[in-house]
Amino acid sequence: MTDRFYADDITRTIGNTPLVKIRKMTRDRGIEATVLAKLEFLNPTGSVKDRMAVYILQKAIDRGDLKPGGTIIEATSGNTGAAVAMFAAVNGYKAILTIPDKMSNEKVDTLKAFGAQVHICPTAVPAESPESYYETAKRLHRETSNSYLIGQYFNLDNIEAHYRSTGPEIWRQTSGKFDVLVGGIGTGGTVSGTAKYIKEQDPKIQIVAADPIGSVYYQYHKDKTLIEPHTYLVEGIGEDMLCPTIDFSVIDTVYQVTDKECFAAGRDLARKEGILAGGSSGAAIHVALQHAKTLSKDKVVVVILPDSGSKYISKMYSDDWMREKGMM
Repeated sequence: MTDRFYADDITRTIGNTPLVKIRKMTRDRGIEATVLAKLEFLNPTGSVKDRMAVYILQKAIDRGDLKPGGTIIEATSGNTGAAVAMFAAVNGYKAILTIPDKMSNEKVDTLKAFGAQVHICPTAVPAESPESYYETAKRLHRETSNSYLIGQYFNLDNIEAHYRSTGPEIWRQTSGKFDVLVGGIGTGGTVSGTAKYIKEQDPKIQIVAADPIGSVYYQYHKDKTLIEPHTYLVEGIGEDMLCPTIDFSVIDTVYQVTDKECFAAGRDLARKEGILAGGSSGAAIHVALQHAKTLSKDKVVVVILPDSGSKYISKMYSDDWMREKGMM
């Protein structure tokens, strides 16, 4: 049967997410440029990380690094973990995931719903601490036979996944007719891979990144110095160490964002555009709108919205939580 109308499994539905025009938020700010949101939260587990995790795991299987009956181990802020747990459920693997304690209950419960084993680790420790979620994942990998550690913070296939998927998809959807690409930077893989492809097609397209205050990326991009990181509330964006999976050579500008700006812009997306997205999406749209203010009417901005707001109902979408954190 050649005209098949169904997918063989849920992982085959990843990608081909739509671009949607932002209307009220641009009008409210007097922005004349066109802003298009790439709705990556419409991937199966609700985030852009589905692309990267499944790409890396399939390559690991093809190389023989991930063997039948094996265990997939990963350090995650939640989204990659959900993609890993989905892949493990579909393909008969076990999943062990480590996650910082600042992440939402919705994220932790999602990982467990897929059948993953979850280890919650302290957020406010250095990356090299044995207690950190990075080092805990490495230890579990050493202690678990027939296991495979994805290592999204160090695995360059993270970049390649978006170079082969997200970048070509955006180029195809826009016919290459856009001027700026905006995205948040966590591991850096999404922006680096997408930007690398886009820059190869048209080097004049500007790549703009969003980084939360407390993360190391903004200052490093500015003058190659590493600040002492500190914790922040927004999830899945920024980092407390430099990752090999970020390529600063393809990033033109980095904006800093506060927690309050991330959450306010995210809540605005829901209430004004009907787009229920997370805090990292709020960061990206805040920066996209800030940058779009400087552009003329004929310019087009594409902004990647990485994850769904359904993961944060008890946090940024809760008025009580927002008041408690001084964010209202």
